[in-house]
Amino acid sequence: MADSDAVYPKVKLNSVNRLRNRGKYDFATIHGLVNKSPVVHVSFASDPSEPFPTILPMIGQMGSFQDPSAGLDSPLDCYLHGYVSSRIMRLSKEAVARGEDGLPVCVTATKVDGYVLALAPFHHSYNYRSAVLHGYAQPVEDDDERVWAMELVTNSVVPERWENSRTPPTKTEMTSTTILRVKIHVGSAKLRSGGPHDDRFDLKDESVRGKYWAGVVPLWEVMGEPIASGDNSVAQVPGYLRDYVQKQNDENKEIALNAARE
Repeated sequence: MADSDAVYPKVKLNSVNRLRNRGKYDFATIHGLVNKSPVVHVSFASDPSEPFPTILPMIGQMGSFQDPSAGLDSPLDCYLHGYVSSRIMRLSKEAVARGEDGLPVCVTATKVDGYVLALAPFHHSYNYRSAVLHGYAQPVEDDDERVWAMELVTNSVVPERWENSRTPPTKTEMTSTTILRVKIHVGSAKLRSGGPHDDRFDLKDESVRGKYWAGVVPLWEVMGEPIASGDNSVAQVPGYLRDYVQKQNDENKEIALNAARE
């Protein structure tokens, strides 16, 4: 795939308007943010008579059932995991039954890498990475794709967890779980890194610079030592889990520190 093909088209719906230089439209950046976020937020219109949109925290992961080896820089769908009778699942099924592309949804993911403290409150900010996807949610009906998506989502929580837990799913588990496939229409990302951007007159004022601390407080997610459940009978924390916790903690710290220095 050519680099020019590995981006979402820039249209009115997904264009970053304020601080446009922070906008990104490439697949790899956007898909990577979704896949690194433990929770995505999914918004949709729940009722034509209701003026307020609905927004739900959900577990989501980018992937391609047709091409499971596809990288983040490839066209991917967003798979969402939920309970069979939930409102978003019902509305998605109804939309498909009407012959529509699916339920229009917006999926967002955000990572905060630091608090940016400037000389003046006006210039305080965050170092962050955020992604927004617009698309159409459809229930996955094919059993093979559903199981594949369940594995995808499970391994997004902890890699190798699917094969290190009791599988395959039981009939009851399959019946009570619905997987939504969001066909992406457009997407965009917005990122900030670096220190504060203070006004020139404050930077020239030694009394201000000498009185107020300015800089970045790096911020990252840290996973603690795994704690066994009361029903656990495995003596030691598995190596795949211990390795993942350490690797992810190191990676999160490095990202936050690098963002503060840029």
